Amino acid sequence: MTSPPQAPVKVPSRRVIMGQVVEVEDSYAREVGVPPAVLIPLVLAALCVDLVGLLVSAVFRIGVPTARRPFRTLRKGPEYMVTPVWVRDADGSLVEVEVHGHLNRTAVVRKDRIRTITRRQKGDLPLLAGPIENLTTSRVLRPRRATLMSHLGVGLVLQASLGMLLIGFVATAVLGSR
Repeated sequence: MTSPPQAPVKVPSRRVIMGQVVEVEDSYAREVGVPPAVLIPLVLAALCVDLVGLLVSAVFRIGVPTARRPFRTLRKGPEYMVTPVWVRDADGSLVEVEVHGHLNRTAVVRKDRIRTITRRQKGDLPLLAGPIENLTTSRVLRPRRATLMSHLGVGLVLQASLGMLLIGFVATAVLGSR
């Protein structure tokens, strides 16, 4: 005999968790890949500025500009720390919550009472904690993870935006002369 089909349980996208910390596991690093649709145009635009820099250095016989990180390292993406925290919720159930970003070992310890707003993550990953309000120490923790901008660097992004302006200027000059 087969069991009747069950409707999928709809889990809310955001949930307030208030409870006592049962365990804080060791942190580990997780990396996020940079999508090629973002990285390739960025690197190509920055390459245009590099070519102009090489041309200027060849004409004026000055040193060659410094090298940048290889494409493979840029493609890997930023790493950020993930700290799994087990919380016993107000209704007595154990909930695993992930904290993304650096979390001091003494910021949240066993038997602390916390309140946080969590949200679902993609796949079968545990809930992602937002700002954590530690009710025992009266501190609010806001761990922040690395961003795409911090991974690529301000220099590369500025160079790419200058390259986009250069490409736009050349395209306007070529198409405008017709």
